[in-house]
Amino acid sequence: MARLNVLKTYKIYIGGAFPRTESGRYYELKNKKNQTIANVCLSSRKDFRNAVVAARGAFVGWSGKSAFNRGQILYRIAEMLEGRKAQFIEELVTQGITTKAAETEVLQSIDRLVHYAGWCDKYMQLFSAVNPVASSHFNFSVPEATGVVSVIAPENTSLLGLVSTISPIIAGGNVCVVLASEKLPLCAITLAEVLATSDLPGGVVNILTGTCSELHSHFSSHMDVNAVVYCRDNKEETKTIAENASLNVKRPFFWDKDWTKDENQNPYLILDLQEIKTTWHPIENIGIGGAKY
Repeated sequence: MARLNVLKTYKIYIGGAFPRTESGRYYELKNKKNQTIANVCLSSRKDFRNAVVAARGAFVGWSGKSAFNRGQILYRIAEMLEGRKAQFIEELVTQGITTKAAETEVLQSIDRLVHYAGWCDKYMQLFSAVNPVASSHFNFSVPEATGVVSVIAPENTSLLGLVSTISPIIAGGNVCVVLASEKLPLCAITLAEVLATSDLPGGVVNILTGTCSELHSHFSSHMDVNAVVYCRDNKEETKTIAENASLNVKRPFFWDKDWTKDENQNPYLILDLQEIKTTWHPIENIGIGGAKY
């Protein structure tokens, strides 16, 4: 008898663990020959809410790490992705991408992580300032992490778009909940396996699979989400996200970019998810004999 392959069920990634969706639903992922190649979870609103709770719990610890340490962790993720690149290439090819294109996408993804690892301890120097004021004060402006960011990753790329959106968000001390591509989801959960075994604390990145038509309104209306990043080009979804973002004045960003181009990796994507905090400090005048006045 011909042997039946045991297909992998790709679970979701929440708080450093790999639960099945609470709804119990999944969809069969097909290749170009209409053959089932994997079972993929259909995440629900409850899964998203659980992921936001996990992200919020991880925010203080992650944003409180030194910028240099965050850079070390992003570089470690790149190292582990390099060690498993053959698996990622295989998954991309399984999803219908040519071997050459798959190799290029994986290598670009590794390089992008290294790029943002290098920016972790530099963007603050670039975007902070000492401001001139008329009174006897020092006035400093510095970027600080926004908080929990919901991300709807690009639909037309399995790995590169995912890495390109997650990297600047977490490099700046934010945490995120990401909806992976529905048509090309395999690399997203394999990337989650890399994150789970790296130095990245659980909850900093949470990855869901499922349909954008079902989840985009929840990603943009949740009251404990501080910003939403949408990386697709559906005009109706864009409109809904912009309207929902106004409910608690969360910041919407629309990153519909060609992630294969080097100009779309830059520190200004880190800055998008930063709040500028300005601090005033009085200057103590020292008089003759050391007296302060």
